[in-house]
Amino acid sequence: MNDTSHPFAAIILAAGKGTRMKSDTHKVLHKIAGRPMLEHLMASVAQLGPERLAVVVGAGREQIEAAVATRAAICLQEPQLGTGHAVQQAEAALAEFSGDVLVLYGDVPFVKASTMRAMLERLHAPDRPAVVVLGFEPTDPLAYGRIIADDAGTIIKMVEYKDADQGERACRLCNSGLLAARAEDLFALLRRVGNDNAQGEYYLPDIVNIAVADGCPCAVIVADSADEVAGINSRAELAAAEARWQAARRLQAMDEGATLIAPDTVFFAYDTVLGRDVTIEPNVFFGPGVIVADKVLIRANSHIEGATIGTGVKVGPFARLRPGTVLEEGSFIGNFVEVKNAVMAPGAKASHLTYLGDATIGAGANIGAGTITCNYDGYFKYKTVIGERAFIGSNSALVAPVTIGADAIVAAGSTVSRDVAPGELRMVRAEQLVKPGWADRFHDAMKKKKAAEKKG
Repeated sequence: MNDTSHPFAAIILAAGKGTRMKSDTHKVLHKIAGRPMLEHLMASVAQLGPERLAVVVGAGREQIEAAVATRAAICLQEPQLGTGHAVQQAEAALAEFSGDVLVLYGDVPFVKASTMRAMLERLHAPDRPAVVVLGFEPTDPLAYGRIIADDAGTIIKMVEYKDADQGERACRLCNSGLLAARAEDLFALLRRVGNDNAQGEYYLPDIVNIAVADGCPCAVIVADSADEVAGINSRAELAAAEARWQAARRLQAMDEGATLIAPDTVFFAYDTVLGRDVTIEPNVFFGPGVIVADKVLIRANSHIEGATIGTGVKVGPFARLRPGTVLEEGSFIGNFVEVKNAVMAPGAKASHLTYLGDATIGAGANIGAGTITCNYDGYFKYKTVIGERAFIGSNSALVAPVTIGADAIVAAGSTVSRDVAPGELRMVRAEQLVKPGWADRFHDAMKKKKAAEKKG
């Protein structure tokens, strides 16, 4: 559903080679908070319900095509002749579309949906600007292009830093490169952009000066912060963006009722969900797909991804929860326990040094230290089912597929390869061999041997 009052399309430019990343992975597919930066941007666009979406690609086209699948039209820019030329490559994908167009950049992932909406709405203000540019005011304007505008936000001139005079360079309003225009205006103006510059490229911002020269108003709106329009071109900038995102998410978590003992050491994914009165100790990492209910304690040095954690659950320290883990109300996963694709019913517990994979553990069951579910034979995965209130003794190996009945006991040190009936004791151990005095004789013989070697 379109969240704006007028139909719109979005063009995302992602044709750059991203050489500063020094990576075989396309620049816009590098992840922040577990999500490719392109997907962050597309998620924000999706909030507004675009009628069409086009992604302009160049190098690494196959990677982008695989990532966006059928969600966007792929438009090839080859060769790369500047941002204006890049936008022109999307004209065919927007054929017969007469609405508004947002031009965005795949390496500028954190433009808010509300900012995009404001740009589109500004197009339909009474003065009906031909182009709306997103500006920003950085702490240090450096060599950014400047937007010279009046107090009402009407653009007088767009000027590159190298072409600006001292007065224009003193202006702190900079060009982010993002803009909005009606489709018919956008492509008509682009056809008039020349490449008479040192790089021989067609620059998108030139459409503003062309429109202004025609007597058509253009307008600027200002981003809430420079961080919103920060581009990511290197590993260092990627790390800086991650740090900004995490800092904001930690504040959000605490504002919503979670306690972070050492906030700077907790890392969230883009989709982490936390309930109220959750306590998170230091050095906890959340991968994608984690949902945490109320009153959960996650102790230090735990790694969690793809897991659903119920009310009142305790996890860790040093626990690893992998995708498919479901910990139901009041269950407990202790230190050095790894869980994968397994359900712990209410009150079930595995306190330490255990691997539970492809398993269902019944309510109130107790899993002793050193227990493993042997779920993989090198070709296929198999399931272990442990009944309610079952007790699995320490250092047990449960060879799947196997079922342990309710209230059953598996004795410590057992390797169980056949089902255990409810209420049954299963003990699988080799008979103990006792040789009185053997150890004393062994030690004596070894000591004499060692002494003889020293004399020799």
